[in-house]
Amino acid sequence: MMRRVDGRRVDQLRPVKLRRGAARYAEGSALIEMGGTRVLCTASVEPRTAQHLKDTGKGWVTAEYGMLPRATHTRTPRARAASGGRSQEIQRLIGRSLRAITDLEALGERTIILDCDVMQADGGTRTAAITGAYVALHDACRRLLRSREITRWPLRDSVAAVSVGLVDGRPCLDLCYEEDSKAGVDMNVVMTGAGRFVELQGTAERGDFTDRQLAALIGLAKQGIRELSRIQKRLCPVV
Repeated sequence: MMRRVDGRRVDQLRPVKLRRGAARYAEGSALIEMGGTRVLCTASVEPRTAQHLKDTGKGWVTAEYGMLPRATHTRTPRARAASGGRSQEIQRLIGRSLRAITDLEALGERTIILDCDVMQADGGTRTAAITGAYVALHDACRRLLRSREITRWPLRDSVAAVSVGLVDGRPCLDLCYEEDSKAGVDMNVVMTGAGRFVELQGTAERGDFTDRQLAALIGLAKQGIRELSRIQKRLCPVV
């Protein structure tokens, strides 16, 4: 079987470390490490909903995403109020992924903001952010339930994400940066703990790909997300 730049099998995740309670003051938080990628995810609860949901009884879940200046090999200027297009696209993806498994009525008219700050980037930052942000969201919701600010559990399922791609023509799971930068196809897959799809983002960077290759990539993503979901389940007790 093909060995990769870091010695992994094509169907193997990078080493995963996921720790709850990484930030003292946030209502929920998690630090996720996938290989060389590290993302701090914090959940903050605000006592107001989004403007378009005002007076509907529904809450909102949204996200912000950014990289610290030395998250990569060279310094990136610190993000200002107006985020770049890439950051906006990623934070919308994170927000959509978390809302897909959230009962907004159960939240009441409040907003949970997930801040995902990339401390170190080595590929798969957006997928790691989604996986870690779920844990932070879970803990924020648990705090709301325990304080009786909400009366029923608002999360219908868990959600996790992983990258897959064609590297030298071979389907691979969880690409590091070196693999991602030369992949012929790059895909991000978001799924629930029950195995239902939330989002697929796939692009042929060089040439095209077949339906057989697509099926192989999705099969790898399912396998990886099942493993990530098991890790989340161990950390997030049933409420």
